[in-house]
Amino acid sequence: MSNDDYGDDSLYADGQDAGIPTAFTPSADHLAHEGPRDVGLVFIGDSLVAGYGDPKGHGWVGRVLGRTQHPDLDLTSYNLGVRGDSSADVLSRWRTEGMLRWRERRERRLVLGVGMHDVDQGLTTARSRLNLANILDDATARGISPFVVGPAPTLDPIVNEKLEVIVEAQSDVCSRRSIPFVDCFFPLVEHDQWLSELASSRDQVHPGQAGYGLLAWLVLHGEWETWLHIQQA
Repeated sequence: MSNDDYGDDSLYADGQDAGIPTAFTPSADHLAHEGPRDVGLVFIGDSLVAGYGDPKGHGWVGRVLGRTQHPDLDLTSYNLGVRGDSSADVLSRWRTEGMLRWRERRERRLVLGVGMHDVDQGLTTARSRLNLANILDDATARGISPFVVGPAPTLDPIVNEKLEVIVEAQSDVCSRRSIPFVDCFFPLVEHDQWLSELASSRDQVHPGQAGYGLLAWLVLHGEWETWLHIQQA
């Protein structure tokens, strides 16, 4: 597929700035101040972000946060995952919901996880790609540092074919902007434990504890600490 098939990765504009300047301000970079860094960390996306199906209720987000506590961070985190959300749904709500959580935070960071329900909703690859690009461009312009976690594979080979295209598009969108992207599709599409988790789950789409542990491992080893500018002892 050529770049022409995707359309332009241009920033959308609707005249709503929620009080945040659109000129780039590096809020997520190291700034000169004493004491722990005041970080507002917003996770937004679909049911995998929400941790649906995990009997312990941690999901991958909770497991990642459990490994992110650091003396240099004063971390306030929010999980805004919604079952069934596509990139179009997140595009329509991320600013309204996120700005409330970032209010008065010195650093603003956004972790985005969408894609699975782009397939369900029949979004074209071009639209899925553009939705992600618009979120990333708008966030970056507002001084919010983004991090993207790609969709995970299913047991359905037809769905997986469509997800593979979305994953490649998401990776390219992030690469063009030097934004971290965690590929959860290719490492898990033939992973025995992941497939076993899905096969034994209620809906055969969302994993249990072990599956969410695999997703957390991928995120933690996907430039997570580099993105947060922390080093574990």
